[in-house]
Amino acid sequence: MSTIDQSSTFNLGGHSVKRLGYGAMQLAGPGVFGPPKDHGAALAVLREAVASGVNHIDTSDFYGPHVTNQIIREALHPYRDDLTIVTKIGARRGADGSWIPAFSREELTEAVHDNLRNLGLDVLDVVNLRIMFDVHGPAEGSIEAPLTVLADLQRQGLVRHVGLSNATSKQITEGRGITEIVCVQNQYNLAHRADDALIDDLARDGIAYVPFFPLGGFSPLQSSTLSDVAARLNATPMQVALAWLLRRAENILLIPGTSSLGHLRENLAAAGFALPDEALEQLDGVAGSVA
Repeated sequence: MSTIDQSSTFNLGGHSVKRLGYGAMQLAGPGVFGPPKDHGAALAVLREAVASGVNHIDTSDFYGPHVTNQIIREALHPYRDDLTIVTKIGARRGADGSWIPAFSREELTEAVHDNLRNLGLDVLDVVNLRIMFDVHGPAEGSIEAPLTVLADLQRQGLVRHVGLSNATSKQITEGRGITEIVCVQNQYNLAHRADDALIDDLARDGIAYVPFFPLGGFSPLQSSTLSDVAARLNATPMQVALAWLLRRAENILLIPGTSSLGHLRENLAAAGFALPDEALEQLDGVAGSVA
């Protein structure tokens, strides 16, 4: 058994995926814009991730734009039968790298076809609608119009399953009235725990929850408790944060991203990392204590 097998599995769009996957965002250039500094390293990271047992990759054609999907295709196509690739639509990039909502029927349809072309696929496994009423976090607003477009593309056979990203509980309820929602992808970590109740609700319904920014993202969280626990357990803060998330709920699927082989190996090792109960209790207390 490889280390990643110890993370157990969960159902995502009809596939049993390892709970520790890989997020491709960092394969693009600085600010998730333009090509990577080291194209060969990007290919190597993807190939080692899959060779190590990863069978869930998260991406989007607006990473780059187009860059990460093209690298995924170059590195991994033809894809293994057990590999689930999850992508996102609902945004586009400005010439300056800005993130711009792209919710019209034409934009959403074009985004699905861009993902298909750049990934080299005839159908996309899972497509998340990235909700862009606020670029920086969930904000209320009806998603009926854009999600109906995505559901239409699903009925056309271009998309197998649908998820939501940057979503509120109200939007998830609205979305489930339009089509089956197989996953929700929101920001969540030791300190940012606004979705605690939502995670438990989704778990009861068998819906995957995919947290991004497990260490705070573009503004990393600062926690002496996390650092102390990591030092005591001879682990990195990222390994401890990932291990805590795996313990938090069985429906949590992790997609830590990196462009470094060394960091990839560290992240995957978190699957076999057992947190002592006293460490878990300490980490549970981090919420609300850091910005």
